[in-house]
Amino acid sequence: MNLILFESAEIGVPLPRTDPRAGHLLEVLRRKPGDTFDAGVVDGPRGKGTVVRVGEQSLELSFVWGPLPLPLEPLGLLVGLPRPQTARKILHETAALGVARMEFFVSEKGEGGYARSTLWTSGEWRRHLLAGVAQAFDTRLPEVRSGESLAAALERLPRAGGRLALDNYEAAQELGPAVIGSNPTVTLALGPERGWSAAERNLLRSQGFTLVHLGTRVLRVETAVVAAVTLVRSARGWLR
Repeated sequence: MNLILFESAEIGVPLPRTDPRAGHLLEVLRRKPGDTFDAGVVDGPRGKGTVVRVGEQSLELSFVWGPLPLPLEPLGLLVGLPRPQTARKILHETAALGVARMEFFVSEKGEGGYARSTLWTSGEWRRHLLAGVAQAFDTRLPEVRSGESLAAALERLPRAGGRLALDNYEAAQELGPAVIGSNPTVTLALGPERGWSAAERNLLRSQGFTLVHLGTRVLRVETAVVAAVTLVRSARGWLR
């Protein structure tokens, strides 16, 4: 937990000792009254927190905030709904990498029941985003949607921008600077563990997607996501 995040409504309110963030402050960071720590407001500024008082039931904290962060780079993901344990990894890692938006769609070869997982129905997914951005020392959460069809997800894409779909079978080009280009926005699409259906490939092509690959190795979805996002960010100069 490189950055301790707070919702805006929590600022100025005592932090219960039972809260995991309180445990991290006291037991991991070993902060005492008067000590400072790195803090942030979700989708707001970063700054410094100070432990003012350690009570039996709660911690009293104060904060000094810096400027608001810049928006996330315009990079989006479309991902066929994977198994919940895979989706958890993708949420954490892509939030840490600075992806601006994610849509987990119900694919033809995927398991439709994944959309009813408690990961999505209980709001657990947001916890993984928070862990990812805290790891990255950031406060900005990506926009996330799940459970709709690929066609519905495609309707919400920015009108301008690059559209690239990873495919192990029919892609003729590798994902690199030449195909990524300098479009104002970039959307990466990845199928589920079983890959794209023929109808999905046709739909993607009809919507301006170029099929690309990451080489001859067959990767897990969560590995392919991290590799592809990193290549796009590097090609676009978004690693700074």
